[in-house]
Amino acid sequence: MELLEYILDTNNLFKAYKQVYSNKGSVGVDGVTVDELGKYLYENKKEIKNLIRTRKYEPSPVRRVEIPKENGKMRQLGIPTVVDRVIQQAMVQVLSPIFENQFSENSYGFRPKRSCEMAVIKSLEIMNDGYDYIVDIDLERFFDTVNQDKLIGIIRKTIKDGEVISLIMKYLQSGVMIDGLFEKTEKGTPQGGNLSPLLSNIMLNKLDKELEARGLNFTRYADDCLIYVKSEKAAMRVMESITKFIEKKLGLIVNASKSKVSRPKEIKYLGYGYYINKQGKYRPKPHIKSIQKLKHKIKLLLKRSWSVSLDNRLKKLKQLIVGWVNYFRIADMKTLMTKIDSHIRRKTRTVIWKRWKNCRTRYNNLLKLKINPNEARKYAYSSKSYWRISSATIIHKAISNKRLGKRGLASMLDQYLKVHV
Repeated sequence: MELLEYILDTNNLFKAYKQVYSNKGSVGVDGVTVDELGKYLYENKKEIKNLIRTRKYEPSPVRRVEIPKENGKMRQLGIPTVVDRVIQQAMVQVLSPIFENQFSENSYGFRPKRSCEMAVIKSLEIMNDGYDYIVDIDLERFFDTVNQDKLIGIIRKTIKDGEVISLIMKYLQSGVMIDGLFEKTEKGTPQGGNLSPLLSNIMLNKLDKELEARGLNFTRYADDCLIYVKSEKAAMRVMESITKFIEKKLGLIVNASKSKVSRPKEIKYLGYGYYINKQGKYRPKPHIKSIQKLKHKIKLLLKRSWSVSLDNRLKKLKQLIVGWVNYFRIADMKTLMTKIDSHIRRKTRTVIWKRWKNCRTRYNNLLKLKINPNEARKYAYSSKSYWRISSATIIHKAISNKRLGKRGLASMLDQYLKVHV
């Protein structure tokens, strides 16, 4: 059976549909939602499969969306239609196992049973072996600048089915809709499609193999690649030679202003930073920028002027805390978690104090919480700011940590200790 038929197999397509449905996501240019997808595929599946088999299927352009990056710039994403997401996912399910056998052990992005955490752990292992001069090469707008001809040439060495190659090429060149206007995509692979992560790994596997052939230590997650050597001189040589390889052999652009030779304590890798512990070993911690990003999200969720119920706030806050702590679970951060927990509790007290609104309500609520009437009156009728009041001993006693926990306020430290049991 030809490779295309494995892709179009009913069971494979159904598996792809379930994956796309579970991922939810935004609509494409046709406006069809994931909730409407099942019915649409049921009514049009045969026609879609016939069009693909006869090379007459034309993917829809992707819908351009922009999301802010940490540096203030915007990351451009391309959102395919839900139907195209199913077809791309069906392709990924068949093609991934074929290419998995070729991929490097030091590649961790968008691969089964691999993660950011594993890349960070490997980086620690390498650095603690004495390879602590790091070549950090920044690929400028990688997903937007991939040379499609080079990519297809690499794929052809493994995939011999012309129909599959044709379908991949159509997705690469399907175009993008920007403010209602169609724009060709003669280079790049739109970031946001189900197929793009696999295509990026196929392209950058050439870089992995070159690094392996040179006997270099490295870790790569998507286009985020670090190379580890033992001296600054060696790092500068590697920087120069690998930059030439990337630009000449892969046709990609290296951002010279962002590419650099660093030491572990100076880098940010997948949201992590590094420090040296008392035993002289490198250990992971959340990078300062990751912490600042977290604090900004907490600030928005606990903004006093936000007119949303306390239950809703605490639910969203718990989701943020659980997700963040689980991501950084291998980092050393007990002290950090304790400090942030204290800040969250104080912010939550200010929200509650404001929600009590007037002096009489505050007085009555403090009485209900077993506060002495004289103390309750003193604070209920105080003109001090919400923030100053939130630090008062009486308020801590009334709105205690235990009460906040029962109310639903999650603790970062508790979550951190839970994942380390």
